[in-house]
Amino acid sequence: QVQLVESGGGLVQAGGSLRLSCAASERAFSSYAMGWFRRAPGKERELVAAISGSGGSTYYVDSVKGRFTISRDDAKNTVYLQMSSLKPEDTAVYYCNTRTGIYTWGKGTLVTVSP
Repeated sequence: QVQLVESGGGLVQAGGSLRLSCAASERAFSSYAMGWFRRAPGKERELVAAISGSGGSTYYVDSVKGRFTISRDDAKNTVYLQMSSLKPEDTAVYYCNTRTGIYTWGKGTLVTVSP
């Protein structure tokens, strides 16, 4: 059973930055497109960024383009999300999974952006 553990969240002021990490309990990322998702209060979980299995292509939802960067290190079984110029509307619990969500969801990491 693959376990996904997200970390790096916290409280930050608008305009600040955070780097999220997602570590898998075993070699689980290889060849899979990976994604970062978020669930804001009262909203459905949404995909905000994804990276191909090779790392050669990425996807970002329009609201985070130019501010977030997804990357991966398969040797470390870790996916990252660098977030900059954070806005209050980025406040959410952030999760990682394969782009199609094949693994059991982790607990996520809470990002709170104050005005």
